[in-house]
Amino acid sequence: MKKSHKIIYWIATVWLSLGMLSTGIIQIIKLEEETEMMGRLGYPLYFLTIIGVWKILGVAAILLPKLPLFKEWAYAGFFFVMSGAIISHLAIGDPASGLFGPILLVILTIVSWYFRPVSRKPNFSNNQ
Repeated sequence: MKKSHKIIYWIATVWLSLGMLSTGIIQIIKLEEETEMMGRLGYPLYFLTIIGVWKILGVAAILLPKLPLFKEWAYAGFFFVMSGAIISHLAIGDPASGLFGPILLVILTIVSWYFRPVSRKPNFSNNQ
């Protein structure tokens, strides 16, 4: 792996992890701003706990060594949750300025996934 790819991977992964961890915590503690937003989006408040817990578990899966299949699931989950957030905000006509966070996290998810080292990728080959 090129050194530049390794640097890009770790920068994107650290920022992705910080973003997902901080928003996961905010969702679990049900910060008033988050509960208002979920109400505006039309989602039940218990989604905050579910999404928050899964974000924190996803961060652990991405940062811990080994567990390549769990990493794939975490990346997929991050992509689905954040792209779903973008679509949800667009659906209710929220201003574009409110999309910065979810768009940034989708981009960081894609960059981190793309530049991940071979040791962090699952081996799906049937060679034994």
